[in-house]
Amino acid sequence: MAPFHMPRFRAQSESDSGSGPRIDNFSPGAALPLGEIQISGANLGPLQAAAPAVTVDGVGAHILMCRPSRIIMQVPAPATAGMLEVRTAAGSAHTGPLQVARELNSELHPVTSPAVSRSGMIYATISGQRGKPTPVSVVRISPDGRGTPFVEGILNATGLAFNPEGDLFVTSRAEGTVYRVDSAGDFTQYAGGMGVATGAAFDGGGNLYVGDRSGTIFKIDPERRIFVHATLEPSISAYHLAVDENGTLYVTGPTLSSHDTIWAIEPNGDTRAWYRGLGRPQGLAVARDGSLYLAAALHGRRGIVRVTGDGNASLVLSGQNLVGIAFSPLGSAILTTNEAVYDVDLGVEGQNLF
Repeated sequence: MAPFHMPRFRAQSESDSGSGPRIDNFSPGAALPLGEIQISGANLGPLQAAAPAVTVDGVGAHILMCRPSRIIMQVPAPATAGMLEVRTAAGSAHTGPLQVARELNSELHPVTSPAVSRSGMIYATISGQRGKPTPVSVVRISPDGRGTPFVEGILNATGLAFNPEGDLFVTSRAEGTVYRVDSAGDFTQYAGGMGVATGAAFDGGGNLYVGDRSGTIFKIDPERRIFVHATLEPSISAYHLAVDENGTLYVTGPTLSSHDTIWAIEPNGDTRAWYRGLGRPQGLAVARDGSLYLAAALHGRRGIVRVTGDGNASLVLSGQNLVGIAFSPLGSAILTTNEAVYDVDLGVEGQNLF
């Protein structure tokens, strides 16, 4: 259960007491249930000792902080995407829509981004504690949220990726192994010796990249030859990978720093710091315009962060415990927390490599 925060209120001045509230903007424009949204405007404070009320799609929200020019509120768990409204004793104001992510499936254990097939089927892991098997390794989830066991027997299933032919590949961080999974959920070993194998991603040429969180990015070509593609600072948890249409590999790997880095690795292995300044960056995906979307904290606010090629970062969705994101060919963004899968309309199309 999320911790309860006592709301903080500051009354409006007498000169504003007869004026109704005004909403200028709110940010970010999307949230998980219980995510925090900041509303900016005027005359938003309490009037006549009465606190304002905020609703999302008609459902009452918990106010965490209230000032005449600003409200921070928590998206109510039952809410769906819809109008955001502020009511005071002097009137009401509304704007919208606020996009609220929809839970598709729970009681899972993803540790990075999900994988989405060309038909829109979603694949997520029940990864479990290191070295301890789980009854089901990978779950397949339909766009309407129906989940069915898909793979059993992979210890600590971690990274997920589709190759150009549509085959699913799964890494085991406990075994340092990559498995190829067929349409029936049966798997065979594809490569071994990958260390603590976490992130996985294919480029358009069919090369598979696997992140060993102890400091190595491996490249496995279509003939299954293994190369050391790059070396990075070790991560305390995992490497997370995504490839753009130019073959540039982007890598995040949380460290003990509060200003972690997104690394860009060119096809020839040249490595550079692409962006610095995120807290605990994890799973990421590339949008059609080349910007990155990833689970991270920006200026202390946790959620999905967009980073553009010119280094502009912004929070586009608010929410806790997020570990990854993928774009579905059906048009939505698929999000994973450490126990559930959500979908949400961010109005973003993912980059299609094959």
